[in-house]
Amino acid sequence: MAKNLVIVESPAKAKTINKFLGKDFTVKASVGHIRDLPKSDLGVNEETFEPDYVILETKEKVVAELRAAAKKADNIFIASDPDREGEAIGWHVMHVLGGDATKVQRILFHEITKTAVQKAIKQPGKIDLNKVNAQQARRVLDRLVGYKLSPLLWDKVRRGLSAGRVQSVALKMIVDRENDIAKFKPEEYWTFAAKLDAAQPPPFVAKLLKVDGKKAEVPNEETARKIETELKSGSYKVAKIARKERKQSPPAPFITSKLQQEAYRRFKYPVKRTMQIAQGLYEGKELGKDGQVGLITYMRTDSVRISDDAMAEMRQYIGKKYGEDILPEKPNVYRAKKSAQEAHEAIRPTTFEYEPEAIKDFLSRDEYNIYKLIFERTVASQMKPALFDVTDVEIECGKLTLKASGEVQKFAGFLAIFQDDLEEEDAAEHEELLSKKLPRMQEGDALTLRELDTKQNCTQPPPRYTEATLVKALEENGIGRPSTYGAILQTIQTRDYTYKDEGKFVPSQLGTLVANLLRESFGDIIDEGYTARLEDELDEIEAGKVDWIDALRRFSLKFNKDLGVAQEHMRSVKGQGVETDEICDKCGSKMAIKFGRFGEFLACTNYPECKNTKEIPQQAAAKANGEEPMVCDKCGKPMALKRSRFGQFFACTGYPECKNTKDPKLLNLPQSSEPIPPCEKCGKEMILKRGRFGPFYSCSGYPDCSNIRKIGGKGHPPEPTGVNCPTCKEGEMVMRISKRGPFYSCNRYPKCDFTLNKRPVGRACPKCKAPYLLLHETKKEGKIELCNNSECDYRAPVREEAGVDAK
Repeated sequence: MAKNLVIVESPAKAKTINKFLGKDFTVKASVGHIRDLPKSDLGVNEETFEPDYVILETKEKVVAELRAAAKKADNIFIASDPDREGEAIGWHVMHVLGGDATKVQRILFHEITKTAVQKAIKQPGKIDLNKVNAQQARRVLDRLVGYKLSPLLWDKVRRGLSAGRVQSVALKMIVDRENDIAKFKPEEYWTFAAKLDAAQPPPFVAKLLKVDGKKAEVPNEETARKIETELKSGSYKVAKIARKERKQSPPAPFITSKLQQEAYRRFKYPVKRTMQIAQGLYEGKELGKDGQVGLITYMRTDSVRISDDAMAEMRQYIGKKYGEDILPEKPNVYRAKKSAQEAHEAIRPTTFEYEPEAIKDFLSRDEYNIYKLIFERTVASQMKPALFDVTDVEIECGKLTLKASGEVQKFAGFLAIFQDDLEEEDAAEHEELLSKKLPRMQEGDALTLRELDTKQNCTQPPPRYTEATLVKALEENGIGRPSTYGAILQTIQTRDYTYKDEGKFVPSQLGTLVANLLRESFGDIIDEGYTARLEDELDEIEAGKVDWIDALRRFSLKFNKDLGVAQEHMRSVKGQGVETDEICDKCGSKMAIKFGRFGEFLACTNYPECKNTKEIPQQAAAKANGEEPMVCDKCGKPMALKRSRFGQFFACTGYPECKNTKDPKLLNLPQSSEPIPPCEKCGKEMILKRGRFGPFYSCSGYPDCSNIRKIGGKGHPPEPTGVNCPTCKEGEMVMRISKRGPFYSCNRYPKCDFTLNKRPVGRACPKCKAPYLLLHETKKEGKIELCNNSECDYRAPVREEAGVDAK
């Protein structure tokens, strides 16, 4: 029997570690936590704050197996993850082992490689009780808030609601942002862009910068027209030329929060999904003859440090792959946050032998995307900065000053491998700057006006939060920790406090009500600053500077005082609802928003004399976006968001006369300009639906006809574009639809595998004469056409006479 027992959290991690250790070792998995606070009661002594832990029902068999293995082992190594949660898991395991706990030793490693694991076995330590106490303090804090606030909401609003120490702050931030949007008053302003000719081509654009030497502020049309007249009739002269070099430094390697944000921006992966993928890459993937291999270091970290061994291997890889000229003389060093645990490392590949393309066949698409992102960001962090030659030209036209800027990349540096994924508008602006080439000019040169673009604009309200921007805001405010963000974002959606509109968080009526009620009674506790100070206090507990019981006692004193006041004075809407200005169409009384088990609805305040109720159409989000509320495409009445045991769906408010429904997840799917072909079995209309494997078409004659047609499969006809394939010259480019949206490929596939992400137009580029152009649409520029030739910078508004829609 093996003399040594190694205990980890997950079976996948156990499988990877097992191959590094000999026959004297047995590796077992606890499969996560084995003990926790009981579900049925508070589980905390409110005088001593000692938790009352119980073995989880689902883990009794696991605990029995661990105890049996421990009795036969001479040494027990706890190898759970190197963070608070991992330390607590190890501590709980040690406690359930009873007398065998004396054999327990703690081993730490931040990557699952043979070298790291064997080194850790040779240098065992003890369970870090400061880390354990920090985790216990967090768990007890969350239990006190959740178990005491939730029943209060059940009493004042409806059963089934929940509140949480960090969750409620995140909800408050979303509601606050919505309030800011509602209060926002747009302000008018005007901009001017003059297209000018110098003595030599190309023409270029200069924008109004100053009026009478002061920053140009044009608030109305009257002022704008005066300036427009001056610009059209005036003469232009180059007043000043400034040339400089701009340096763009590489980004630091990933910490947890930055990985979450970048994965959402690039791939729209929810935070929870990103962490699941990273966990799998850390614990190990099967790589053919190499077996189970841990591909990245531990993914819950706030450190940007890279170990000396990894640094040496990476610099050797960069020099060999990209050349010595891209390698800095000394390794780049990045500054970490004050609270960063420098014993940890940044998220990086465990080795640079496994390039993303080399192991692509062993990974799923999502795993490949995340691994490639981590690999390239890590390598880029140790490259030289990118260098640009920047030219700024100031142009005078009477009392008006305009400015033109151009930028040319002269050294790619880290951009040879990695570029941050900018927000759409920032990306368009960056691309415009890079593509702007200025002609040769000297100070004093006269310029000629070719055309003037005078544009009226309005300031925009602050944007709603996406998962990426909410994580960024939580991190900047010091609220929660990246390892908990996934659970927080999921909870505020599953509780119906928020929903997503085009990927952005919108508070529901229920979410707004709950946030306002908590703000009124617990404004100091669900305050961003107070929550951040609590997080700092947990860090101090981990550092051994603060006693965890004292910290809990201070919090409880404040919290219980607020709770007592709230139980007596918090307004109750249970049964009454929230009164609105809408009038009942049956009796003329006011309608009130009420909250049932299946969501929000309007009910007459004259109940029980009048029992009229209405569904609430999701109009608030539509109005905020400047859009019309969704209407039924069959009868024209508003659609209302409903909830069933299968999830949310839109239903016509004309029910039961109209039974039309729509799946919200299908609303943003790209639609073909061609009508959907009827059912090939019975000839009836095919309806777009969504199942567990994605969208599909189903016959409207169901259940009499059960025909279905997969999207992107053989049953979905490709849409011709009329553009010849530029690669094989024989086929035609057609639009196909995959689960990720439309794409354009040659109809001779697989003989020709040429594809495009944007819709091609059969018109030659007016600049380089390439045989086709691409259609694209951005918020800033609207519909544009651009050349696909990387050496051509042609980019212009779509010509109306083209008669083509950008799809």
